[in-house]
Amino acid sequence: MSQSSVQVLSPCPGRVIAMTDVPDPVFAEEMVGPGVAIEPDAGRTTVVAPIAGTVVKVLPHAFVVLGDGVGVLVHLGINTVRLEGEGFEVLASQGDEVSAGDPMITWDPSSLPGSAAGLDVSPVVPVVLMDAPKGSVTSDAVGGPVAAGDLLFTTA
Repeated sequence: MSQSSVQVLSPCPGRVIAMTDVPDPVFAEEMVGPGVAIEPDAGRTTVVAPIAGTVVKVLPHAFVVLGDGVGVLVHLGINTVRLEGEGFEVLASQGDEVSAGDPMITWDPSSLPGSAAGLDVSPVVPVVLMDAPKGSVTSDAVGGPVAAGDLLFTTA
């Protein structure tokens, strides 16, 4: 971890929920890392980089930005890997240098197939501080609305 703290910004508009409320045990139990999640607003939206840095991984449904010794994973929905990229427009490439707020992926969380499609997909967007100790992220934003670019949490 770097000495300086990093402000992690909201990648999309919605309502902030605690990671423990994410409907997926891998995220809820912070196996990937601590953080918060967003119940995204309905409608087509462009998801933005939560921190400045290098795009180290980009998939249609998720991306990781590494900056200042901190990696942040943004995962668009739960079980969305099953959609095989359908409904996602990737705007960034692996290796890109991005600033916080730069466009990464466009999607419409309200257009996800429901459980009727047998996919059990949720639009919840976990924002994960990778390689950080469990429980090390706290956020005053939990329970309230955020716009893309609003502060979610600051790293220690």
